Amino acid sequence: MPNRLQFEKSPYLLQHKDDPVDWWPWCEEAFARAKAEDKPVFLSIGYAACHWCHVMAHESFQDEEVARLMNDAFINIKVDREERPDVDQLYMTVCQMVTGHGGWPLTIIMTPDRKPFFAATYIPKRSRYGRPGLLEIIPRIQEAWRQHRDEIIASAEKLTGTLQKIMSFEAPSQIIDAEWLEIAYRRLDDIFDARHGGFGHAPKFPTPHTLLFLLRYWQRSGEAHALQMVEHTLMQMRLGGIYDHVGFGFHRYATDEAWRVPHFEKMLYDQALLTIAYTEAYQATGKSFYARTAREILTYVLRDLRAPEGAFYSSEDADSEGEEGKFYVWTVAELREALGPELAPIAIDLFNVQPEGNYEEEATGERTGKNILYLSKSLQALARERGWSLEELETTLATIRERLFAYRMRRVRPGRDEKILTDWNGLMIAALARAAQVFDEAVYAEAAQTAADFLLRTMRTPEGRLWHRYRDGEAGISGMLDDYAFLSWGLLDLYEATFEEHYLETALALTEQMLTHFWDARGVFYMTPDDGEPLIVRPRETMDNAMPSGNAVALMNLVRLGHMTGRTNYAEHADAMIRFFSGPVKQQPPIFTGMLVSIDFAFGPIYELVLAGDLDNPDLRELLRTIHQRYLPRKVLMLRRSGAAGERLVQLAPFVAAQEPVDGRPTVYVCHDYRCEQPVTDPEELARQLDALHAGAPA
Repeated sequence: MPNRLQFEKSPYLLQHKDDPVDWWPWCEEAFARAKAEDKPVFLSIGYAACHWCHVMAHESFQDEEVARLMNDAFINIKVDREERPDVDQLYMTVCQMVTGHGGWPLTIIMTPDRKPFFAATYIPKRSRYGRPGLLEIIPRIQEAWRQHRDEIIASAEKLTGTLQKIMSFEAPSQIIDAEWLEIAYRRLDDIFDARHGGFGHAPKFPTPHTLLFLLRYWQRSGEAHALQMVEHTLMQMRLGGIYDHVGFGFHRYATDEAWRVPHFEKMLYDQALLTIAYTEAYQATGKSFYARTAREILTYVLRDLRAPEGAFYSSEDADSEGEEGKFYVWTVAELREALGPELAPIAIDLFNVQPEGNYEEEATGERTGKNILYLSKSLQALARERGWSLEELETTLATIRERLFAYRMRRVRPGRDEKILTDWNGLMIAALARAAQVFDEAVYAEAAQTAADFLLRTMRTPEGRLWHRYRDGEAGISGMLDDYAFLSWGLLDLYEATFEEHYLETALALTEQMLTHFWDARGVFYMTPDDGEPLIVRPRETMDNAMPSGNAVALMNLVRLGHMTGRTNYAEHADAMIRFFSGPVKQQPPIFTGMLVSIDFAFGPIYELVLAGDLDNPDLRELLRTIHQRYLPRKVLMLRRSGAAGERLVQLAPFVAAQEPVDGRPTVYVCHDYRCEQPVTDPEELARQLDALHAGAPA
């Protein structure tokens, strides 16, 4: 008989609906049952694309012996971390406090009033390699609950008290200025992997927001090494096995230092943020390699993650047919079958394929004849080694890729998590809008608009509040900080790509909702709204993880909107946030690079660029291309249309009222430091003005 998860929308929860474990979703009724039956709660948190979540499920949650113990000892609750990032964030903090590390699957055992007393990640069925198993742990906890309840309650109270202190912690405000951007850069340089790119040791995560900070620091300071760190990392990731050389897109992270052996799940947020990083690297350097990579990522997203409604699904699994990476790896025989005698030897050589396999299985440490495709050198270097032109190599690789893609499509695909998340879609809208501007591609703007229009039509309540998740025709779960912050980010970028004023209006409306329901007067946003579900602690997420924190993005939105609309209260809120975060940023800059991107923007100089004219005028489009060709990370961009259409923008941004076409020609007004340059109508003059401003910017 299916358990209660059969009525849920989350694909991850539905994966567990037939488990013999008597799972509950996270709900008040489950905790009421725990109180009534006087049982602790076993909380298991994971997500659909998580490999070790699948391992633990198959090994234990689908096992009758383990299930009998769990059902007898606990009320068992399953949570999709992507649906409930608030619950995940709270109890992941507990796990890190107790064990010194975190990860998924996350296992928490708590009292019926939600106070935790046990935390772990993956737990095997039976004890092995010094790691206790569920068959041993469950009876011990059940006995302790019966015989030593007072000790368990005391432990749970102590943990909860520590959690409350962490969540309410406020570091003393410090003076922070542009010099601290240099200090952050130096700290990142200390942990930079000069050989393989990236930061720290294995496992390695892309963390694109760190690269975005370094690009801004390079642009501000002229420090060439900051740009070299970005370029080397982007190159090594694109060459490595973390990149899908056949179907495009990035896997979630690499288990090794060289980016060659990935965990194979693909996440929407990684595709979005990496698209932005490669797009900005192209703007900064003009190198086509970065533009091509950004386009390839978007090819994957639009092909494989786009829902019929136009929004985007969350992820693809690491596993297929019960085996991690099976869809993506190759044997020598498969390559020969797919490519034939002419191309197979070339692919085997270029992609470092070995008859015994080119990596060791994580679980067994053995080589099984399977190969992850990766390149050891740049295409230019590989072409030189073979005496080929770069064009010859690129053409050959394209043919190999097309044939491997066709062959791979005959395999069983990994599962796809088809829920639509507001926050992650906001990131994807931002990525598409950025690419539309820089690459002058209308198809990207159209895709971003379709996704945004779906979210604004489906994921908003009549009161203008947001829902977090959509699936199978149903929107649900109250929106959290990331939903408001990330969607506003996407809408602001989409406005700058299309100049449709209603996207700017909606970003303003969402920001007002965010200030009303999430703001803490100390200078930080809570993760959950003031009228949301009560948890043991109202969580705040301040540090970056795989994504920049909601607070980091909210700060950027406040600064941008303040300069676009002239609303001084946004500047005041932004100043309060910088003061609140000054202490933590000074202490640990590498885990606040998303915040540093926003602080860099706030420190300026910020360029307010206002175009006056009609978007269908070729001369205006040429002025726009001149702007988009330049890497101007601290700018806001608006269009004052002619006639009544322009009055809508004036209502939102009164300062543009006087900015009209000069002599009937499309015109650009460049303003900064509370003053404006001479309006320009000629693209070459605009280029000179923008370049001169950048050359004179303070380092």
